[in-house]
Amino acid sequence: MATLTAIALSGGIDSAVAAMRLRAAGENLLALHFITGFEPPTDAADHRGHLERLALRLGVELAVIDCSEAFQREIVDYFVDSYRLGRTPNPCVRCNTRIKFGVVLQQALALGAQRLATGHYVRKERGDDGRFHLHKGVDERKDQSYFLARLTQDQLAKAVFPLGALTKAEVQRQAAEAALMVRPPRESQDICFVPRGDYAGFLTKAGRLAVEPGPIVDVHGRQLGCHHGLHAFTVGQRRGIDCPAPAPYYVVRIEVARNTLVVGGPADLMAAGCRVSGVRWLQPPAADTLHATVKVRYRSSEQPARIIVEGPSTASVHFAAPLAAVTPGQCAVFYRGDEVLGAGWIEAPLAA
Repeated sequence: MATLTAIALSGGIDSAVAAMRLRAAGENLLALHFITGFEPPTDAADHRGHLERLALRLGVELAVIDCSEAFQREIVDYFVDSYRLGRTPNPCVRCNTRIKFGVVLQQALALGAQRLATGHYVRKERGDDGRFHLHKGVDERKDQSYFLARLTQDQLAKAVFPLGALTKAEVQRQAAEAALMVRPPRESQDICFVPRGDYAGFLTKAGRLAVEPGPIVDVHGRQLGCHHGLHAFTVGQRRGIDCPAPAPYYVVRIEVARNTLVVGGPADLMAAGCRVSGVRWLQPPAADTLHATVKVRYRSSEQPARIIVEGPSTASVHFAAPLAAVTPGQCAVFYRGDEVLGAGWIEAPLAA
């Protein structure tokens, strides 16, 4: 029986070109579209029609998967619970492991596929030792290795990334030349299930997160004002603190147990490193100490660091130079050159 590859088809340009390239390479293809339960109701019928037309244009069968229950449990509940604990979550990293290469991959396998392709800008290689290696996409501006850094070897074994060696400009050109009917992206927002980027409103309404006002203090414990709910803040944030001063304040810590927001100046944001938990090593470290570069947020630059392995899934990261706004709940991704070594969740910054 011929190998069947499933392609996660969103209706946008990246997944459409990925599907087109696989078809051109002679792949036997099945298009999967998954529903999160947070799609705009007025858009659902129109988007379904668009997907059907796109699948017809690509010459692939389309299956729609309802992931709403798993998405609520694995992504939305995690998002709300993280803010309740004073952490700043990264639902996109979690979605790739739990939903796309979790629920959707399992559905693809159940439908007879052996692999799942996506439109991510990353590259996968297999080493002489049989292990899979995850590398950045060649387009540095579109590289999405950060979001896939917590995939397992089993998940990588079944993953296909047709766009990893292309730039976004090349993808756009190929879509135009093929006259692919793709939808322009919706208005940019960080989290797909948060309407209009209103995090605080989503957390209190959809997330039913209770709001309790409390004190704002500086790093010396002096009270400066009152906040209206810790859920509205993240480490490094400047806006919304509303404490007049000669120089702006930034969020330094969120202390849930005391319901207290701790603020300070830029120097108070600096960290010498961070403690990391839940580490997944795509490439197991050869020693208890290794030197690598670390990215602590998707939009941040990589920083040289010394990583001390403290247990099977724990590590401490020591930056070569102090770094600002190291945020509990975010993902720390370890790189050597353009290869992902592993990734874990930031628990706390280390004092500079």
